[in-house]
Amino acid sequence: MQRTTDNITIRQGDTAVIRCYVDDKVSRVAWLNRSNIIFAGSDKWSLDPRVDLVTKGQLEYSLRIQKVDVFDEGSYTCSIQTKQQAKTSQVYLIVQVPASIYKVSEDIIVNEGSNVTLTCFASGRPEPAITWRLLNPSADPLDGDEYLDIIGIMRNQAGRYECKASNDVAMPDVKYVNVVVNYPPTIKKTQSSETQVGRMGTLQCEATAVPTPEFEWYRDEKRLSNSQSINIQILGTTTILMIANVTDEDYGNYTCVASNRLGVQNASLFLYRPGTGRDINGSSCVSAPVWLLLSCIAGLFFKS
Repeated sequence: MQRTTDNITIRQGDTAVIRCYVDDKVSRVAWLNRSNIIFAGSDKWSLDPRVDLVTKGQLEYSLRIQKVDVFDEGSYTCSIQTKQQAKTSQVYLIVQVPASIYKVSEDIIVNEGSNVTLTCFASGRPEPAITWRLLNPSADPLDGDEYLDIIGIMRNQAGRYECKASNDVAMPDVKYVNVVVNYPPTIKKTQSSETQVGRMGTLQCEATAVPTPEFEWYRDEKRLSNSQSINIQILGTTTILMIANVTDEDYGNYTCVASNRLGVQNASLFLYRPGTGRDINGSSCVSAPVWLLLSCIAGLFFKS
């Protein structure tokens, strides 16, 4: 008896044709899967409607399996019997499955400094490789597989994370996780105002924070609000204090306070008469929990 063995690799869902050729001296032929007879001659023993024969004249006796699935993987034998000898041709069918992500972390919101673990699980044959990227301008690969650990997450690590599963069977499967990082306000820009009497004075304060900060304006100990002479505008992360028809009494120090539930920061700005040369950059207290900043704010209120 002669025996040959080959491997055929096929992708799940495709059609597999397992070739077998005979000559005109063959008396009997059959197809077997493991020990189960699929075809004996032209008689079909299998009940699977996906399976049929491919014959071209009397010289080809090939087996066709449509919509191949993982349970089709295994050994297939073409058994050929002639008057002189028996010969078998054995083929091992390998079924590959494209990578598919079946579970990924939900979008999350965390506080800056927290430890974060993102998960991404995928199936496929061969087993897929999993890679992570943060979709920022560089989008460099991150060190992680099924688990991506971020120790002490910072605000610049917020964004959209991409999990990619690939095994070269088909296009990679990709899923995304949005990570929001909360952090206390930081006042990054202030603009004092050199304004003549009778003109409009404008003070501007810009802060970054997540969640978006709330703003308040103070003059000495008094919180300011909209009135006939004062107009306060809040445009996202920027607040503008406009003082109409400036008088001598309006000159001096003003305090911008930006706060969210994680902390507060304030900055001192100045409305000053032209030529007095006041420091227009102002000063600010560092971000911290609200109760730690009370003394800092009070110091600004009573600043001479």
